[in-house]
Amino acid sequence: MKVELEADKCVASGQCVLAAMDVFDQDDDGIAILLEDEPAPELLDDVKEAIAVCPAAAIRLVEQ
Repeated sequence: MKVELEADKCVASGQCVLAAMDVFDQDDDGIAILLEDEPAPELLDDVKEAIAVCPAAAIRLVEQ
C-alpha cells in the first residue's frame, strides 16, 4: 500500500499527526507533510485512523 496526501486540500487540523506521527508531520503553516509514503505494515491501522479523522479527506491509500 502507498499513502497519498493532497496537501492543497489540507486544512491544518493536525489530526493525521495525532493518529500516525510516524507517517505525518506538519510544516510551519500547519499543512500536513507525508514522512513515509510506504509505511511499514504495523503502521497501517494508524494510517487508516488518520484517513478517517482527516476533516479535508486529503489522505488516501492506494494499492500498488
